[in-house]
Amino acid sequence: MLKNLFYIFLLTTLILIACKEENNKNNLGLIPLPSKIEIASGKTLVDNQWSIKHNNNHTDLDYLKDLLTQSLNNHKITLNKYSNKTISLVIRTDDGLNDEDYILNIHKDKILIIASSPNGIFYGIQTFNQLLDSSERSKNGLLLPNINIVDQPRFKWRGMHLDVGRHFFDISFIKKYIDYIAMHKMNIFHWHLTEDQGWRIKINAYPKLTEIGAYRDETLIGSYYDKPHKYDGIKYGGFYTKKDIQEVIEYARKRYVTVVPEIEMPGHSLAALAAYPELSCTDQKHAVAKIWGVHKEIFCAGKESTFIFLETILTEVAEMFPGPFIHIGGDDSPKDRWEKHALDQKRIIDENLKDEHELQSYFIKRIENILSKLNKRLIGWDEILEGGLAPGAIVQSWRGMDGGIVAANAKHEVIMSPTSHAYFDYYQSEDKDKEPLAIGGFLSLEKVYEFEPIPEDIEPEKIKYILGGQGNVWTEYINTPQKVEYMAIPRMSAMAEVLWSKKSDRDFESFKERMKWQYKRLDSMKVNYRKDS
Repeated sequence: MLKNLFYIFLLTTLILIACKEENNKNNLGLIPLPSKIEIASGKTLVDNQWSIKHNNNHTDLDYLKDLLTQSLNNHKITLNKYSNKTISLVIRTDDGLNDEDYILNIHKDKILIIASSPNGIFYGIQTFNQLLDSSERSKNGLLLPNINIVDQPRFKWRGMHLDVGRHFFDISFIKKYIDYIAMHKMNIFHWHLTEDQGWRIKINAYPKLTEIGAYRDETLIGSYYDKPHKYDGIKYGGFYTKKDIQEVIEYARKRYVTVVPEIEMPGHSLAALAAYPELSCTDQKHAVAKIWGVHKEIFCAGKESTFIFLETILTEVAEMFPGPFIHIGGDDSPKDRWEKHALDQKRIIDENLKDEHELQSYFIKRIENILSKLNKRLIGWDEILEGGLAPGAIVQSWRGMDGGIVAANAKHEVIMSPTSHAYFDYYQSEDKDKEPLAIGGFLSLEKVYEFEPIPEDIEPEKIKYILGGQGNVWTEYINTPQKVEYMAIPRMSAMAEVLWSKKSDRDFESFKERMKWQYKRLDSMKVNYRKDS
């Protein structure tokens, strides 16, 4: 009997200790949750008697030091460069750390952020910033827990998308959006730059793309499903200059975010065809779309001039964007025009293709060949699987997970962003009357958190082809920066934890507790986020 009571007591004690440890971790307010957290006894006072040092001549370390200095200043802590109490930014390669991994150690008079690259230092600083936010304030400074964190991301691709084709957002907001991405330890900004409703990037070789294609005569009022359709009668548009692009690229670089431009083809190209109608299958005059949905106009695959045009554009785009990827869309490409156009049908015969689906594959493969010569990887939505996949293409699976599974089984790299978990233009409540107008669907914060990028039915040896995942913000019904924030955040926080943290550590109740601190951060940043109930 006594023996049984002892075991019950021991078990209860262990449970209480585990609960206390979990509560302690929750009180740190860390999002995404780090891989390993060890909390020691005692606290370290961070006050005006600290200095920041680094051990390397890498130019980024001076910038990272300034970044950390600003964070401390925001908490009313001024550094003393002569102090022996040091925050050390240490780059070294003998800890077995990958590029984005880091170690954060806080103990007495030393704070260490260790990584093998500046990327890791930056992520360590993000975690340190969160600890500053959640720490106890004393009379002289902030009391941080003595702690050791060893952290690494689960996935390489941790992305957020923004559609600027339907609605245009100036670079000041684009920079804010990149800040949101970076604070969540995400590393990809997918910039959807062209659409039926607007062409948003200056191309020197084809000035009419922005002179004509960047502006529509008016915009649909209300839902697409409201009939009859009503329009506002106001000309709308805008575009980014090369200087704008350069500024955004540099801003993202300093936050270790890769910018991936998307130039849609062969469909979603009506704005381009309004500027250069000779590249369509009808040769008729076209107007930039003023209504949402899928439009039948498409680049003519039977004309060599189409590929000359697209190669010229992609060459300029490749020069502007130093990252390794260019997204070419490939989705929602109706075949109606190809079915009836003589040159497209001739191309099918000449290239010994079966049908229009194989013609799309031919189109994508030619574009991939162009991008390969420019040292860029092609990314496309899962429709690029139709008719056969281009050899080096990366597939972004949005119509569920099946496209990603097919691509991975064929040894192609995959980005998972299914509508079920990753479309942040969907409603955030089933009570749609209490939400701003959205495209439809329902995607709660909890549903995003439940997302698992690695499907259960994928072949085990093919899991390595899953690069990660991405949240997407399509802007048919999102016309202001404030509404982008409302739709994207806090769902971005949930997606960030899915893509960074260990699957075994994910717990929605813990996430909700830690989000209380995240909401305070967002409030201080004056973000118009949705307050999840």
